[in-house]
Amino acid sequence: MKRRLCRSLFVLLLAALAGAPALHAQVLRIQIDGAIQPIVEEYIGRTINLAARKHADAVLIELRTPGGLVDSTHGIIEKMLASPVPVIVYVSPSGARAASAGFYILEAADVAAMAPGTNTGAAHPVMITGKMDEVMKAKVENDAAAFLRSFVTKRGRNAELAETAVRESKSWTDQEALSQHLIDVVASSDQDLFRQLQGKTITRFNGDKVTLNLVGKPVENVPMTLRQDILDWLMDPNIAFIILAIGGLSLYAEFTHPGAIVPGVVGTIFILLSAFALNLLPVSWAAVTLIFAGFVLFALEAHFATHGILGIGGIAALTMGGLFLVDGPIPQMRVHIWTALGVSIPMGVITIFLTTLAIKAYRNKVVTGPQGLVGELGIARTDLMPAGKVFVHGELWDAHSTQPVEVGKAVRVLELHDMELVVEPISTTEPVARA
Repeated sequence: MKRRLCRSLFVLLLAALAGAPALHAQVLRIQIDGAIQPIVEEYIGRTINLAARKHADAVLIELRTPGGLVDSTHGIIEKMLASPVPVIVYVSPSGARAASAGFYILEAADVAAMAPGTNTGAAHPVMITGKMDEVMKAKVENDAAAFLRSFVTKRGRNAELAETAVRESKSWTDQEALSQHLIDVVASSDQDLFRQLQGKTITRFNGDKVTLNLVGKPVENVPMTLRQDILDWLMDPNIAFIILAIGGLSLYAEFTHPGAIVPGVVGTIFILLSAFALNLLPVSWAAVTLIFAGFVLFALEAHFATHGILGIGGIAALTMGGLFLVDGPIPQMRVHIWTALGVSIPMGVITIFLTTLAIKAYRNKVVTGPQGLVGELGIARTDLMPAGKVFVHGELWDAHSTQPVEVGKAVRVLELHDMELVVEPISTTEPVARA
């Protein structure tokens, strides 16, 4: 009896182990809300690899993006096409869009879906470094169109229409995209999407057939790692520019006040953080030179006091450097003009203000210490022929006069040399301190 019971338990254990992958199969969900850049590419790649290890039924990418970098888009699509797990791209929530790079990612998915009230398209390649000549423009458009056709055709979607998003910057609403075979489903929610896909057989990019069975399966949200969260935040060109400016200002403070230490440490850390972020973005080194020139002009203004001329030049250089710092293909991947002005103008105004205070302090008469005696009035206590004693500022001093002075006459201090005053006789009605 015991032997039979053990055998039954052993058989049940084997059955449970054999069925483990199916029992743990699930949908991994990530949300992309923002520009397509290297950290987003890394995030999607990590999720696809995690789904493969977990034998998940699918990866769901909820997408909302204005576009992004071409290289990152290519990398994401390569990972999606090679994924051992079906990838569903769902443009949501209502009011969202998958423009430019987002359109490529949507069309590369095993299942392309959109929520009501969303739109996609406008995938014409953009360069902001200058107007392309006709030959270069044709090359870029043909390359982008060929890349799009390479996977849209195999997905069984309308490749000819999809190509107009590249050549003519066309866009479509969710219903237009569905009726013209650019997407597969319009769904109001994740669960509605899963219900519409239940039992549907799809053809993977490698030709394999997979039947989707997602209803009732657990959905696991996969967040970014802490490292990815930090880098994703730093990848905002506005944040990177602000951190670069703070780093530069801190190093300037350290150079002008040697030994402060804290500004030097802060400046070094911030410069390195901005350099790390900018290394992943399409940076214009001419703009970096302009930013450096802006800081140099601020420093020169502080040292040579040009009444604001160099400071205004520094504001202009820093502003232009910020605006052109990142050659992003979309406005969201460039430094906003208000960010550039918000950083450069206060720095310039502070520099000019502090310089003005320094000039005033330099020009003011010294009123403390031995130099504070210059210009003071006193009384000759002895005849000055030419040396003698004078009473100045409550003290008796050795003095040397430029002209003979009788005892009791008023004198003015001209200089102080080796604790001896140089004075001159004056005729004055001003009160003179006596003791």
